[in-house]
Amino acid sequence: MISVIFTDLDGTLLDRDTYSWEAAKPALEHLKRRGIPWILVTSKTRAEVEGWRRVLGNQHPFIVENGGAAFVPPGYFPATIPGATLRDGYDVIEWGKPYAELIAGLRNASQVSGCHVLAFHEMTAEEVAAACELPVQEAVWAKQREYDEPFRIIDTARSNELKAACAAQGLRWAQGGRFYHVCGDNDKASAVRLLSELFRQVHGPISTIGLGDSFNDAPFLEVVDLPVIVRSPDVDALRSRIPHARLTECSGPEGWNDAVSRIGINNALRKRRQEPAACAAGEVASTTG
Repeated sequence: MISVIFTDLDGTLLDRDTYSWEAAKPALEHLKRRGIPWILVTSKTRAEVEGWRRVLGNQHPFIVENGGAAFVPPGYFPATIPGATLRDGYDVIEWGKPYAELIAGLRNASQVSGCHVLAFHEMTAEEVAAACELPVQEAVWAKQREYDEPFRIIDTARSNELKAACAAQGLRWAQGGRFYHVCGDNDKASAVRLLSELFRQVHGPISTIGLGDSFNDAPFLEVVDLPVIVRSPDVDALRSRIPHARLTECSGPEGWNDAVSRIGINNALRKRRQEPAACAAGEVASTTG
């Protein structure tokens, strides 16, 4: 049985404030030595993820913009992927609505609800850089969106009306670490399920591990065998939704490193089947190994 790791980026593998990943280096080397696939699952754009894949040395498939699409390097899986199209050097599987429809829908929902928002497409790269504490070039990549529009709510008292107006147009939203995100009928879980099935078709039974820190990670953490919550301000909300998830002691890349380094993956899964679902607050991700 092989193991496959699905991981969020911001606040999980990357520090929420500095975007540093240095503390996760030992665990990343651990994955490379053991040949364990690790799939990035993020609200970031393809352009952003391509940059991070170069930095992190990741050559595996990746999931962008809250499950808007999965990008698979050609030949990564031996069989043809149903529904995939070849584009820009990837086999691409899409679930998200086109970006232009999202912008129009969010604008209309704002008008109908009387709830003013500030969306990414209304911000300059310099404004995005300041809001996200990013270099301007990375903010340029962050604005190259295809399936998801980040926004901030200005009239917070009317946020429920805005959410209802979005739902009336078939749009949904997720709350990330810095922004809300409006998207179509897609989430991270659908993409994780599909890639998990592709790995199963090649390798037979697999074990899946997920790591995330914010509430918009909950859908994909619910569908993996071993969900790990990387400590963050969203811990209580996440644990109420996924009570059997393991919780890291530290936040960000420190917590990620500790969890991944300690995962004796098959042992952890056997242990989970033998234990009560809930684990004590502060328990690190898994058994040693």
